Amino acid sequence: MAGIVAYGVTTDERPLLERALGRDHDLRCLDLVLDADTAPTASGRRIVCSSVNDVLDEDVLHALAAGGTELITQRATGYNNIDLDAARGAGLAVSRVSAYSPYSVAEFAWALALAVDRRIPRAVGRTRDFDFRLDGLMGRDFHGRTAGVLGTGKIGTAFARIAAGFGMRLLGHDVAPNPECEALGMEYVDRSRLFAESDLLSLHAPLVPATYHVVDAGALARMKDDAVLINTSRGGLLDAQALVETLRAGRLEGVGLDVYEEEAGVFFFDKSLEVMTDDTLARLMTFRNVLISSHQAYFTRDAVGQIVRATADNIADHLAGRTGENILVPRPSPV
Repeated sequence: MAGIVAYGVTTDERPLLERALGRDHDLRCLDLVLDADTAPTASGRRIVCSSVNDVLDEDVLHALAAGGTELITQRATGYNNIDLDAARGAGLAVSRVSAYSPYSVAEFAWALALAVDRRIPRAVGRTRDFDFRLDGLMGRDFHGRTAGVLGTGKIGTAFARIAAGFGMRLLGHDVAPNPECEALGMEYVDRSRLFAESDLLSLHAPLVPATYHVVDAGALARMKDDAVLINTSRGGLLDAQALVETLRAGRLEGVGLDVYEEEAGVFFFDKSLEVMTDDTLARLMTFRNVLISSHQAYFTRDAVGQIVRATADNIADHLAGRTGENILVPRPSPV
């Protein structure tokens, strides 16, 4: 039996983790963000299950190692919040969930796109007040228009399949073409063309140094005035302040964001009784053509179930000394 502490655990996720890990291990589930202030709560726990908003920098990782932690297993595909070199230096193994249902995120990206395009939140708000006018609610067909997909891995491919079902022209950009997308009729183009020609642009790239603020002021300037922009990947792909200035100029038909660059400590928490000190996020909320959700695109029974099962497998592999595709930093060899 190993001592495990999981951070950022939601109410819906807790029973799944307890079912998968609680019978064989000493499991503690916390709704805290793991950072320098909360790292002492992991003391004496061999395994830390982290979430995407945890801050696993050098100081935190060394504090965890000093407290007896030997494995960080991230309940997500992305791991830009983990300093892998520092983990290696601290003697910590690191794993992640390399894949889960791509349909969860792709379908939610389309939910945002349709909600923004067809003014659904505004329409629902009106009808709750028994205002049944159609003024200001006119959208447009996606059929026959151009969908741009930045990042054509599993999620981007699932998004492209749905776009093809709508009868859209497909443009894509990635480090290498995906044959599955090409089979759908996708044309791979450079980023300039992708930004300039897309009526709907959806971001599905990982956050790495090369993609940080890939959608910056210059990219936004190249986009059509009536384009729809969707981001369900990582907030750092998009320069949020440049987006504010673009929207202030009256450009873009609509924006759907499920992620935000400075979401740590905000998303997943109730901030309704507090003053919002993030001026950029507060300003984005004021635009009627912007729809923001709190990093929930992955949050389906199917996807979370797969994430929990993969996390349990990662822990079992670590304890048994096995390797696997989810390992980012291997267990240190005995001296």
